[in-house]
Amino acid sequence: MPIKTLKQKMAEGQEVRVMAISAFPSPKLIEVAGKFGDLDGVWIDQEHSGLPNQDLEVLLLACRAAGLDAFARVAPTDYATVMRPMEGGASGIMMAQVRSVAEVEQAVRWMKYYPVGERGMFLGNHEAEFGTKPAPEHVADSNRDRWTLIQIETAEAVECVEGIAAVEGVDCLFVGPSDLSNNLGKPGNPMDPHVLGAIERIAAAAKANGKPWGVLSKTEEFALKCRELGSQLFSIAGDLDYINRGIAATKSTFPSFFS
Repeated sequence: MPIKTLKQKMAEGQEVRVMAISAFPSPKLIEVAGKFGDLDGVWIDQEHSGLPNQDLEVLLLACRAAGLDAFARVAPTDYATVMRPMEGGASGIMMAQVRSVAEVEQAVRWMKYYPVGERGMFLGNHEAEFGTKPAPEHVADSNRDRWTLIQIETAEAVECVEGIAAVEGVDCLFVGPSDLSNNLGKPGNPMDPHVLGAIERIAAAAKANGKPWGVLSKTEEFALKCRELGSQLFSIAGDLDYINRGIAATKSTFPSFFS
């Protein structure tokens, strides 16, 4: 059965929850998350990990088996970095550390087939149903369905966020609060009024262009504030978060053994 993508769910007005896979990229962990995590999808981090594309493809297989949609985060430094996760089965790509409209426009061209973009044709993958989908259908489906998330996490990106949100082919904005708060001189404090003001501007840009936005949140307070501002996509835990919280819970359950 086809998996409804996060893009489709948000277009229907749904709120979606995702888990980050970065420190412990394990197919088994994805299987457990799919069974017990009550999640809509995962995002797999290739910006801050050494995860090669071959291993990414295995994780994406695990996502499909677990009924989870998946997108990959990359630093949009070159064509292959942006394009290959889609050929591995990712439904979308999140672009990290962008600072200008021109960077976003180039990344979108790398993701899209002609006449929208510059992507090279390949039909021997999951996306193209391993050579059984006619090329015209594959091109149309891919240009319509593969989605682009742009992380707004630098002061420069905030200053041009209205232009970024207006780029055709940008489907979703995503707030990276750690880098954003650091770039605005408030490291580790996304609830600072200056940082919240930037997030309000991001939310307004997304709304003005009819596009959803999402956020990574370490606290419920911050997540609820972003929900109030209209966020639909919430990354509220990563693999390391689950492990650290599990360790803390274990110590709390057995206090006599961890005094």
